[in-house]
Amino acid sequence: MRQRQRRTGGGRSSAFVPRQISVKLAIPLVGEISGVWEPDEAERDAAWELYVELATRISVVELKEDEGLLREALSSLYTVFGTTRDILRRYGPAVAPRVPAGQVTFGALAVTVLNLCVRPLLSKWHPLLAAHENLRSEHVDPVSHERRWDRAAELRKEIEAVRRVMLALADALNEVAGVGDLIAVRLPVQSPDADGSTRTVTAGPDQGEGARD
Repeated sequence: MRQRQRRTGGGRSSAFVPRQISVKLAIPLVGEISGVWEPDEAERDAAWELYVELATRISVVELKEDEGLLREALSSLYTVFGTTRDILRRYGPAVAPRVPAGQVTFGALAVTVLNLCVRPLLSKWHPLLAAHENLRSEHVDPVSHERRWDRAAELRKEIEAVRRVMLALADALNEVAGVGDLIAVRLPVQSPDADGSTRTVTAGPDQGEGARD
């Protein structure tokens, strides 16, 4: 359910933003968390800050087989954890007001994702991956050593499950902030062909561009 109104001020004078949206997050091993979100000004601003954080990190980019490092993916999620806590502290109770049953807030969504999705992944896999990393010989590079780990595929699968939750959260944040999609954006670039001519291709986060750890 999405009802839109035109806002003034806050840098969104020409943007349409929702009065309310329906949010659904499928948390691994927990189930679906859902509710109606009726954001106020503080929640919209907090949503923008967290959305930018997610949109520019590899935690929302698909970690395909034989691409990227599992350690970088875990480190990115750990950083998002710290950033989210900082946003919650700075905005305070304004982004976590008491609401009727069936409604959610920025604070409730953020804490739910952190505690039920990100924290369990980091608590389980950080020490396991660190133990494997400590076994690396100085003659073996970190990438090769990590890909030889017999639990790499298992961790990759769980990272993907968390990534899908982060994307669902990012979609809700994007809608509430009333901004364009910064994650699925495709920018045209010119790529030279073998014969010297150029053609237009697209680039975006799925290709590993535009994201940081």
